Order: sequence, then C-alpha cells, then structure tokens
Amino acid sequence: MTSQTIDTTGPGDGASSASSDQPPATGLRGHPWLTLLTVAVGVMMVALDGTIVAIANPAIQADLKASFADVQWITNGYFLALAVALITAGKLGDRFGHRQTFLIGVVGFAAASGAIGLSSSIAAVVTFRVLQGLFGALLMPAALGLLRATFPAEKLNMAIGIWGMVIGASTAGGPILGGVLVEHVNWQSVFFINVPVGVLALVLGVLILLDHRAENAPRSFDILGIALLSAAMFCLVWALIKAPTWGWGDGLTWTFIAVSLAGFVLFAVWETKVKEPLIPLALFRSVALSAGVVLMVLMAIAFMGGLFFVTFYLQNVHGMSPIDAGLHLLPLTGMMIVGSPLAGAMITKLGPRVPLAGGMASVAIAMFGMSTLETDTGSAVMSLWFALLGLGLAPVMVGATEVIVGNAPMELSGVAGGLQQAAMQIGGSLGTAVLGAVMASKVDGDLAANWKDAGLPALTPNQLDQASEAVQVGVAPVAKGTPEAIVTKITDVAHDTFISGMSLASLVAAGVAVVAVFVALLTKRGENAEAGAGVGHI
Repeated sequence: MTSQTIDTTGPGDGASSASSDQPPATGLRGHPWLTLLTVAVGVMMVALDGTIVAIANPAIQADLKASFADVQWITNGYFLALAVALITAGKLGDRFGHRQTFLIGVVGFAAASGAIGLSSSIAAVVTFRVLQGLFGALLMPAALGLLRATFPAEKLNMAIGIWGMVIGASTAGGPILGGVLVEHVNWQSVFFINVPVGVLALVLGVLILLDHRAENAPRSFDILGIALLSAAMFCLVWALIKAPTWGWGDGLTWTFIAVSLAGFVLFAVWETKVKEPLIPLALFRSVALSAGVVLMVLMAIAFMGGLFFVTFYLQNVHGMSPIDAGLHLLPLTGMMIVGSPLAGAMITKLGPRVPLAGGMASVAIAMFGMSTLETDTGSAVMSLWFALLGLGLAPVMVGATEVIVGNAPMELSGVAGGLQQAAMQIGGSLGTAVLGAVMASKVDGDLAANWKDAGLPALTPNQLDQASEAVQVGVAPVAKGTPEAIVTKITDVAHDTFISGMSLASLVAAGVAVVAVFVALLTKRGENAEAGAGVGHI
C-alpha cells in the first residue's frame, strides 16, 4: 500500500477489508456491548488521570518538598507523552492488533500508576507520569479501533456515544474523586485506585476482546516518519506548555514553533516517498475526515481552554473547596452523560452535520454566557451555562469521532483513532496556552489602573508582576499583616480584574466555537463505517 492507493470504497465494498482468517465471535468473546464495557473501563483510567491529579498536586508538593515547576511537570509530562505518542501508538495497533496494544496499554498504565504511589521523590513521580502517558497512548486509539471493528455501522454511533460519555464523565468527575481521596485518604490513593481498575480491564480484555486485523494492514514501520512526527509534535506541545512562562514574544517560544512547523513539512514530504507511510496523506483527501480533525481541535480549544479558568473562578473567587467546585460542574458532566448516547442515536438517524453544527452553536452560546459571570453570580445561573456546554459537547465528541474514524479505511482505524485523540490533546494545549495569554494580557493591562482607582498604595514594577501572576488565577495578592479594610479592597480589585480577563477569554472561546459551526457543515457520515461490521452479536 502506498500513500496514493488508499481504499476508500463505500459500505458495499467494506467487507473485504476484514481479515478472512479472523476468528468468529463466540459467546462472550467478541460480543460488541461487552467489548464496549471492556474498553470503557480502560479508557476511564486515562481520562480520569487527566484531571484527578490536579487536586493532588498541592499535597504532592508538600509531601515531597517539590518546587512549583516540578509539580507542573506532573501534568505536563503526562500530556506531552500522550500527545506525542498517540498516532504512532495507533499505527502499532493497526500493525499488531488492537487487542494486544490495548492489553499492553492497560497493564503498563496500571503498573506506572502503582509505581507513582510508591515513589518517594518528585523525579520518580514525573518519570512514571511520562510512562503513564505513553501507555495511555497505546490504550486510547486501540479502544476506538476495537469499537470500529466490532460494531456494525448502525450501532457504531451509539457505541461511540457511550465511549464519549465515559471520557466526559471521567474527565469532569476527576476533581470530585480526587478531592475525596486526597481529603480522606492520601495523595497516593489517587494513583493506587488505577491498579484494581487496570486489573479489571485486563481480566475483561483477556476474556472478551477479539483480535481484529485488516487484510491489508501495514507490514512495516515508517521509522523516519515516526521520528519526524514525534519531534514536530513534541516541539509544538512543548512551546505551548512553556509559552506562559517564556512569554509569547520570546524568541525561544517561536524557535520551537518554527522547528515544529519545519518538522511537519519534512514529515509531509517524507510520507509521499515511503512505501508504507505512518499517515498516508491521501487520507486527508477526505474533506469530511479533515474537517473532523479540525473540529476536534477547535472544540478542545473552546472547551478545555474555557474550562481551565472556571476551576479557578469557583475555587479562588467563590472560595469553594475542590469537592464543591467539582459538584458545581455536575450539570456539565450530567448533560454529557445523558447527551452522548442520545447524540449517537441522533447522528445515526440524521447524519453528523446538523448535530455537530448545533452542538458547536450550543458551545458558543454557553461560552458567551460564561463571559457574563460575575463575582456574585449564583449557582443556578452557573449551572445553566455549564449544562448548555455539556449538551453542546456531547454530539461533537461523538460525531467528530465517528467522522474521523468512519471515513478512514479499516486498516487505518488505529491511526484515525490516534488522530482524533491527538487533535483533542493539541486543541486542549492550544486552548490553555492561547486563552491563558488572553487572560494574562487583559490582567496586565487592567490591574495597575484598577489598583490605582481603588486608592491602594502604588506597587513597584516587580510587585505589580507578582500581583498580576496571582490575579490571573483569581488569587488576591495579600501580604501577611495587611489591615482588614485593605484586604477587602485588594480582594475586590483582584477578583474584578480576574473576572474581566475570564470574560474576554470566554468570548474568544465563543468565537472559536462559532468558527467550528461552519467547519461542522463540511462533515458527513463515514464512508467506510461498515468495514468492520457484522463481527459479533448485537
């Protein structure tokens, strides 16, 4: 197979892409809904760890006497490894079988989690977090590949809907579970909890999962392509992670972005030369698939970037505990749980275009609503916007995933799953970095004037920079021993300035969501969705 000869036949011809010597599904093994249960348990671990650890970071920092930069790497190392390895991991699944890569991913992720809980140094924690990310990258695309190969086309959207529901619920529920564990057990329990979950996923996987391999699956590895893509992805995500520290105007930030772009160009050129490319560029001749990838990036920018500030708003402005903040996000989680299966059914009936466009329109309205939040906004109003956001995200998570995976040939289902996940990770990093820059710029521009207007003592440039950093996360820069009347004034200035920054960032996120509405109109139902259909019992 070359990059110029990808089979993009329609549903009527898709059966040929399934291996003729593939073992038939009997009893539990290969049962579609049990397969979904199995991969959901594994995926839950990866999605949960994306947010649950944030609650444990302060306890880890205190216990291991780590610096703030060290603690940042607990999160950054995980996401960096995950983003860089996803597409390559998807290719491994296409080559060796998604069952094998899923099981290896589950075992490795659970083992790395247990190792973190036993670690006594911050260096060990960060090292095992990177390993978590690498094994998570094996697991995520394999899960989608298994669903694609197991479910017939008319049931695939419902399956992806439930899969998306698990990811959304796990991501949003992470802070709640993390808060309970850290408060009532210890920070190590946040990681130890993955061990029994991993054992359950392994047992289910061994008993239930059926190996699926396409006849024309890749037989070799594009080593140079893997190296070029990994380097380009690393430089891009690294630049996005470090931009808030280095500054967007810093030469180092743009050096990494330039190297990343050069790496992507070299990768694209190489992919047209190699016999079995990592990502055949002809894959992107599908306008719908390309639109699905772009849509995932834009959705993640609006959602993850916007939600990043909401957690600070709830905890630092409203003074909520981590558990209370997580509970206030339940309307978002609840609407994703309810909406994802419904979205799957709707997309099966209507196709993805209308639900995707409507979903992104709901996200845009929700982000606009969140731009109107004030320091004294009540829970009912917040819940309304959070619920609308969850309602909009559900069809996008389901529909964009189906568009990407369903429009790829069966033998590239792992790569397509990797593309879907990588798009979300890059979008999340972009959203946090870009909207963070918007927030920082707004706070830097307003704080000095607001401080002066409140009649507070003038700050030196260094003090103003330190105060600005605190205000960007909603914290009032109050020194010890400050009189109560001054504390009140500083707190009011800090919170009002933070709100103005969050409002602007939310408006930018709403604008991104509006652009995504038009991108959604370019999508269509997966042309190859039936390539793996008919295997198993529904």
